[in-house]
Amino acid sequence: MLKTAFRMAVQTAGKSNSALGTFYRRLRSRLGSPKAITATAHKIARIFYKLWTTGADYTAPGMDYYEQRYRERMVNNLHKKA
Repeated sequence: MLKTAFRMAVQTAGKSNSALGTFYRRLRSRLGSPKAITATAHKIARIFYKLWTTGADYTAPGMDYYEQRYRERMVNNLHKKA
């Protein structure tokens, strides 16, 4: 039942301008929709578990934050390859 709920949350997040939506769209273009849904649902489940166990509040980092971190990882990977 939670599996279905997380997958439904992915479909909603995939249409939003959030970090999770950007993550989903990036994976969908690279891996295909089924694997992207599974990976994003797993990410949502990890976030849910962390919030559930710590009792903390969730603050969404936003799409710009995710894009910035992605660019930094790409640059670092290119430096390692060079």
